[in-house]
Amino acid sequence: MAEFVLRQFEDLRQDWDDLCRKSPARLLFSSPSWCEVWWRHFSEGNELYLGAVTEQSNIIGIAPLRLKDGVLHFIGSDNVCDFLDFIVAPGKEGIFFSALRQHLEHTDYKTLDLAPLLPDSTAHKWIAGMATRSEKGSSCTEDDVTVALDLPPDLPPYLALLNGKQRHEILRKERRLLEEGEVAYEVKPQAAEGDIEVFLEFFRESREDKNRFLTPGMESFFRDIIGSAALDHTLHLGILTLNRVKIAATLCFDYRNEIYLYNSGYNPAYRLLSAGLLSKYYSIRDSIEKNKKRYDFLRGAERYKYHLGGSETQLFRCIINI
Repeated sequence: MAEFVLRQFEDLRQDWDDLCRKSPARLLFSSPSWCEVWWRHFSEGNELYLGAVTEQSNIIGIAPLRLKDGVLHFIGSDNVCDFLDFIVAPGKEGIFFSALRQHLEHTDYKTLDLAPLLPDSTAHKWIAGMATRSEKGSSCTEDDVTVALDLPPDLPPYLALLNGKQRHEILRKERRLLEEGEVAYEVKPQAAEGDIEVFLEFFRESREDKNRFLTPGMESFFRDIIGSAALDHTLHLGILTLNRVKIAATLCFDYRNEIYLYNSGYNPAYRLLSAGLLSKYYSIRDSIEKNKKRYDFLRGAERYKYHLGGSETQLFRCIINI
């Protein structure tokens, strides 16, 4: 018989990692490393409600939840986590959700507010059905969108994915940059402190809203998540240089052979040379060269994502009343 039990981070780390590797779901933001970093920085006002479902002493699923004002949410928040999910062994979803539901029926916590969810996430596929059948006002509604690109094996097929105008524009911008001198794009899997400072400086300078977003607390989170990713060998911090001068940076994560563009920035002095857009283009090129299978621009419908070949996927928010 399956049982839902509450645990601490340190109790579950190995099983959590193992389940992430086995699951077909996209779990970067629900991985133990990401959840632990988020909890260190943003847990104030929340109670940890981290659960595991066991079957015959084996952990078959993780429920990375937090309790706030009597409502259960995923560990994480949509300002720094682009999509979230449960982590469940393939084929064990029914057992997992049955155990979770039975547990909650014996608590005072009857509402789950889960977002953002990918349509093919474990949470959305199973809980959307629960919301449809529920008579207690449960619902799944559209949230934001995420934009991604399946990567071809080489650069020419990628360029062929773009329409004529998009392809002409990106190649024209690249030629203009190359005319200025020596151009290089280097990915740092173990970023030095100087590279992190460059990224944060360009992040602040590239847009006023990014400057406002990067409060001291948020900067501390960025530094911590970069350090955690370096330890997990998932960090891809890309630096674009012109004549050996750093002009733009891309903060990406390489998770299970997929590249996630988390954020970026550039030196405003190189705006007319399209340093920001080209840094992302070179990041895509680097990903193709390294045989990555997917490039995810993450949440938001910014135009450059579509100009670089991305297609959008709808995200959802599900509210479940047990």
